Amino acid sequence: MKTIAALVLMLLLPVAGLAAAPAAPVEGRDYVAIDGGVPFAPAPGVEIAEVFAYSCPHCWELQPALEAWKGSLPKGVRLTYVPAAYSIEDPFARAYFAAEQAGAAARLHEALYRAVHEDGTLARNPTIDELAAWFGQHGLDPARMRAAMLAPAMDARMRAAHDFALRSQIPGTPTLVVGGRYRVVARTRDDTLRIARQLAERLRAR
Repeated sequence: MKTIAALVLMLLLPVAGLAAAPAAPVEGRDYVAIDGGVPFAPAPGVEIAEVFAYSCPHCWELQPALEAWKGSLPKGVRLTYVPAAYSIEDPFARAYFAAEQAGAAARLHEALYRAVHEDGTLARNPTIDELAAWFGQHGLDPARMRAAMLAPAMDARMRAAHDFALRSQIPGTPTLVVGGRYRVVARTRDDTLRIARQLAERLRAR
């Protein structure tokens, strides 16, 4: 009897595994196809772009899970952070790009969120000078960061972020866009990450 029970269990395991497999994403329910969409930062592989805002509490809630998830992405799939540039003058978006230019974005990305939502050391609508001073408290030269945020070259970065959000029809933050072609629409954090991964793997397989 034990042998028969073991055999039955072995036969049922593959069936159970199939039943537990996540369903393929459905257009219109899980994602929206973007006509003429292109990645924010074209490069080999598949880009998953998160359009975020430091003032957004939902972005802050997602950030720890997103950062952990980033490390589990398959080879050839990368996560790109894109600040929501509702205006090309937006100080927070300029701050992110300036930190990225200084090679400090990875170190300070979460700290900027924390400054707004936990520490209260930055307002939700800081000035460029306030952000420059904050950078100075975190090991960067305030004058250089201020100059970077206000540099004419920064306008091009801001326009690129603005155009990407407009082209992708971003309804709000946070939003994930896969390969520039699919905008994820999901009700839960876990569904958002699952659907984004599935769409990225779909593109990678092509």
